[in-house]
Amino acid sequence: MKKFFISLFIAALMSILLIGCGSNNAQNESQNQEVAAAANDDERDSEPDDSKPVNGDLTIKMLNVGQGDAVLIQTKTQNILIDTSDTDEREQFQAELEKTGVKKIDKLILTHPHADHIGGAKLVLDNYQVGEIYNDGCKRDKFNVYKGYINAANKKKIPVKALQAGDKLNFGGKVSFEVFYPTEELRKKFEAANDYNDTSIVGKLTYGDFSMLFTGDAEKVVENELLNSKYKKKLHCTVLKAPHHGSKNSAGAEYMKAVSPEYVVISAGDPNNPTGSGNMYAHPHKEALNAYINSGGVSKKNIFWTYENGTITITTDGKNCSITTEHKSNWLNKWLKKN
Repeated sequence: MKKFFISLFIAALMSILLIGCGSNNAQNESQNQEVAAAANDDERDSEPDDSKPVNGDLTIKMLNVGQGDAVLIQTKTQNILIDTSDTDEREQFQAELEKTGVKKIDKLILTHPHADHIGGAKLVLDNYQVGEIYNDGCKRDKFNVYKGYINAANKKKIPVKALQAGDKLNFGGKVSFEVFYPTEELRKKFEAANDYNDTSIVGKLTYGDFSMLFTGDAEKVVENELLNSKYKKKLHCTVLKAPHHGSKNSAGAEYMKAVSPEYVVISAGDPNNPTGSGNMYAHPHKEALNAYINSGGVSKKNIFWTYENGTITITTDGKNCSITTEHKSNWLNKWLKKN
């Protein structure tokens, strides 16, 4: 009997020791996992969002057209095109438009008269049925690209209307667009200085709980005007179209705090091609990218660039939205380190 109790005691002691070893191993394994997770946090945070596409009736495509801007908005009833890429990108722009299957452009909005925004406007007028044309009100009569689309519009008897702060457009399907900038006074001021970036139309598309802020090439001086205007509280949005291709001259800290988007989409071309209409300024700049992340609170995985991701497609039902791209790319961390 005594030997039995001794044996029982030894077995119990061994059991306790084994449990303790198992606990230490589990703890060590847990700690190793935490270290590994911490090491990979930055990389995971920059991975593109693989969320399932939303089956919505509003689609917004930032077309992959190189350095210029071209965004196609498709509602239940209308096709709206904001900007038309650069003169040197017309073939790529036309190919991207053809992929969408669009036959008619109900509204053509040209944010400002720089070549990388109006370069394909005449092409659109020559090849598509266009209902209405809107611009920022600037007249660059000595600029051939500007004259080309104005003459084409006049030939087809399509009126060209200037947008300014306070204007509202109906995009159909309960989608609206409100213009925040420019005022007539500021448009005249910057036009006189030949500063067409800062005459850019800035406006907000809204569909239910979803919104997208369009910014043209507006820089910090415009952002400060908006922060001091009645539109400050309206700047917050779901998606931000990066101002001026992600330039360091945009995306001020206070502005990004006010906008605080969930996603940022950037249209910029090949940084290895500094010729012609190429990305000679190496957009997007790290200063702007850091502002999106640190001041705007945007997750790295929610920042997209057409050069790396191809055409960027946003789909929403007015409540939820998803972003899909042609290419997945963990470009952000590498780009920040490189630049």
